[in-house]
Amino acid sequence: MGRIPLAYNLRNLAARRVSTALTALGIALVAWVFIFTLALAGGFQAALTTTGVAENAIVIRKGSTSELMSILTRDVASAITSQGEIARAPDGTPLAASELMVVWNLPRKSGTTTNVVVRGVGSKSLALRPKVHLVEGRQFRPGFDEIMVGRMVAERFQDCGVGDRLRLAGREWTVVGVFDAHGSTYDSEIWGDVELFMPVFDRPVYQSLTLRLAEPGYLDPLKKRLESDPRMNVEIEREDRFYADQSGELASMLRMLGLFVTSIMSLGAIFGALNTMYAAVGNRTREIGTLRAIGFSRGAILTSFLIESVLLALTGGALGCLLALPVRTFTTGTMNFATFSELAFRFQVTPGMLLAGLLFSAFMGLLGGYLPARRAATMPIVDSLRQA
Repeated sequence: MGRIPLAYNLRNLAARRVSTALTALGIALVAWVFIFTLALAGGFQAALTTTGVAENAIVIRKGSTSELMSILTRDVASAITSQGEIARAPDGTPLAASELMVVWNLPRKSGTTTNVVVRGVGSKSLALRPKVHLVEGRQFRPGFDEIMVGRMVAERFQDCGVGDRLRLAGREWTVVGVFDAHGSTYDSEIWGDVELFMPVFDRPVYQSLTLRLAEPGYLDPLKKRLESDPRMNVEIEREDRFYADQSGELASMLRMLGLFVTSIMSLGAIFGALNTMYAAVGNRTREIGTLRAIGFSRGAILTSFLIESVLLALTGGALGCLLALPVRTFTTGTMNFATFSELAFRFQVTPGMLLAGLLFSAFMGLLGGYLPARRAATMPIVDSLRQA
């Protein structure tokens, strides 16, 4: 005979409502934690990978691991902005911006404190970042004690609303605007006039230079020329790749930590499926013997019970996916070790993560159902038919 009909497995799952529901709930919890972990790491990585623009390049001091560790003198910055590969703004000036980055400890609305990136930007900085848009207020005026804050900063920190006065480096700054950077790291930053920030924060040098390439193919010759000049002592990288590289290590660490926790929890779910399927085998001994007596092979019995276990696990996995969907609205913050400041971001739940949760659930069902299925398949026909 062929395979045992799928309707047989569905009927048996429906007949054991309590045990089926409890096992499915346990698997749903594990699937939720699994997807939650992926969403956490994915949100952090997305915040950094969406920060850069492929058409831009960023210049920092050679050997620096981040903007915070870099130093660019005014002479070096001026020499770089004069290069012919740089695109021109409508007014004919180079589309480039020399910037400053410092970290400053600020109080959250929750009462705790943490470091926030304070970035000194130039007149071309907004033009270089098309994803950044003002959503409230206006842009700061160069030379005035005015600042703009990212959306996440406005939501999470004290005195960061439009019209508030925020104390930085011993001076009071008026918050005149809130900008939205669409989930990138800039949402967790404070921006002000770089030429005013430099003396206020006692920083006589820039730390990075962002530029727009006139043509994508200009990066390699520009990179070769600048990096080979010992007077420059700089390295240049495509902006999106620069920020993506910074996200890899911590995102991998978050995934590994989450998988470790999920693996421990999954053992409980697997044992739950194991107990449920063993109970199913015990309660259906005569039924299994009858199936064998009418011609179904041991392979068909084994496959049928494995399918039943996987269906049970997929039911739990689907529930876990549904429970994970609201995670997309969660906002959290973690330490960005490249800048030693808080990076706030939203969790990312993608179709790929949901599919991974379902596959992980099916794998738990397969592991939990194999031994009971093997027992059912190898049960002697005569002995099973004798059971009451």
